Amino acid sequence: MTTVKRIQYHQYGGPEVMRFEDFRPIRPGPGEVMVRVKAAAANPMDWKIRNGELKIMTGRRFPRGLGHDFAGVVTAVGDGVTRLGVGDDVLGGASMKAAGAFAEMVVAQEKAVVTKPANLSWEQAAAIPVVGLTAFQAIVNTSKLQAGHAVFIHGCLGGVGRSAAQLALARGATVGGSCSATAAHEAHDLGITPIVEFDFDATKLAGRFDVVFDTAGTLPIKTAQALLKPGGRIIDINPTPAKFVRSALPGPYRVLIGKAATADLDAVAQAAGKGILRLPVARTVPLGQAIAALTELERNRTPKGGKLIITTE
Repeated sequence: MTTVKRIQYHQYGGPEVMRFEDFRPIRPGPGEVMVRVKAAAANPMDWKIRNGELKIMTGRRFPRGLGHDFAGVVTAVGDGVTRLGVGDDVLGGASMKAAGAFAEMVVAQEKAVVTKPANLSWEQAAAIPVVGLTAFQAIVNTSKLQAGHAVFIHGCLGGVGRSAAQLALARGATVGGSCSATAAHEAHDLGITPIVEFDFDATKLAGRFDVVFDTAGTLPIKTAQALLKPGGRIIDINPTPAKFVRSALPGPYRVLIGKAATADLDAVAQAAGKGILRLPVARTVPLGQAIAALTELERNRTPKGGKLIITTE
């Protein structure tokens, strides 16, 4: 296997440990596919993993590749792969442990890769997997959302929050949410109401929601409980040891970690293909210039208002 370029690191640490280097990918194993990456998308989990926050799950073998979300073309398949074939246009996510999507080539599990809708660009397709899958599993699988239900999304204009709002509205729910005052018009345009700032008075919205979805991980539990109707659910996607303990106890609170599931990812991809799910792209950079852009995103949270997309061509 010839060498390709990728962004990788040789120890856990801050943005300064990232390197743009040659890498020799291994051939896909059983149940895996190799994809020539056309575009990849950045997510906060990328730098949380690189910082070592999840090393109990990702291990200590280096070098480690960076990035999970990608779109591209299948170039090889491992034993047992039947759903996808060489030449297929796909989108998907590399596993948490393997990562490596910020590269010219990536290997991923077949179950985490689906066919790309033809009307989506590479950049649009790459923006979907992590945020779309997490939102779908929260709104559809965990909350059991029904038409007529009311959802409150804390951080409604982040990638997961925006995805969750669009999926919930498409299922006939009403959606309220929190965001910065300067972005309230964007939330309004999505169909979100009521809209509040992050530091809001929960008593004014007490008992109004069937589901409270904390995408930012900063909503006080008492505030979330105040917003709930009897029998409602609180979903948090920012795990900590204390939150896992709370999640294991009886009550409405659950921590969710999105997991690869072909049917769920395909449903998200099809929603994007139909225009139900739209994720804005804020900036596009070539792979060779991506380290500077990733550093800026991590340190300054810029660009705002959409995804940072890394392209290979």
